Amino acid sequence: MKIGMRGAAVSLLALAMAAPVLATAQQSAAAAANKETSVLTSEREKIGYAVGIDVASSFEPLADMIDLAALRAAIENAFAGNEPVLSQEEAQATDGALRMAMMAKSGQPIPGMAPGTEAPKPDAVKVAQLLGGYAVGPSLAQIKDDISLDALFTAVGDVFGKRDLRITREQAMAELQAFAQAKAARAGEENRRAGAEFLAANKSQPGVVTTASGLQYQILRPGAGEKPTASSRVRVNYEGKLLSGEVFDSSYERGEPAEFGLNQVIAGWTEGVALMPVGAKYRFWIPSELAYGANGAPGGKIGPDSTLTFDVELMGVMP
Repeated sequence: MKIGMRGAAVSLLALAMAAPVLATAQQSAAAAANKETSVLTSEREKIGYAVGIDVASSFEPLADMIDLAALRAAIENAFAGNEPVLSQEEAQATDGALRMAMMAKSGQPIPGMAPGTEAPKPDAVKVAQLLGGYAVGPSLAQIKDDISLDALFTAVGDVFGKRDLRITREQAMAELQAFAQAKAARAGEENRRAGAEFLAANKSQPGVVTTASGLQYQILRPGAGEKPTASSRVRVNYEGKLLSGEVFDSSYERGEPAEFGLNQVIAGWTEGVALMPVGAKYRFWIPSELAYGANGAPGGKIGPDSTLTFDVELMGVMP
């Protein structure tokens, strides 16, 4: 998802949750998109149904504007790793039309339109492609193998159709919390094992130094300037990677160095950058206990108990 559309999806979700709930009946659309799941027997069905309640509850005010068959197709397309069917331009236009329609339904004045003017109803297929391709699909892609789409759309059909739910909303929330905790625990265990194995092998590599805390570093380019203290404010260029090699953060990509206090960052940075003279470039391997620990980092790229690699250039110590 591109940055601009991420903001549009968030604004849509906030608008949907703030608007009054609309009484709608989409049984025919639900039937087209939904393979009925009457009994939740497997864990995938239970999780899928709980996720469906959560998704449908968020977008319930938009129910009469969403083609469910197109929503399912857009989510399946995202799960396959494909680009959204709706182009960026069409998505922006649909976002605008949908927000105007929601404003009109809630009685708010629409900029550029005379009071009392009815806003045109957005294309339900494009609304579904917007939500499925830019919001729901990408957000669920990481757990696609853990959920049943049939059960998910059974829940969406039940919520949108005002039918009795197979589990309560409270039970759905509890199911999702337990699922998230179990998934995080499994990921943390895998990351701890991979990190320990990597660091054990890496410490014997030429030029790698291991400190008493477990931090590992290698001098890529020496420097001759002053060294910061653990409370100094520094100016750096850096690139952070997972052990897989995936870049999760880079000042180089942003096109400008970063400035921050060494008492405001993870412990591995505080310790490591304080070892560097200005002008130096070091590579750090930071074990999870000196990074983001068991919780990982917001945004999902850095999972629980992840060992991280950083290339850091110390450009200056700020006065």
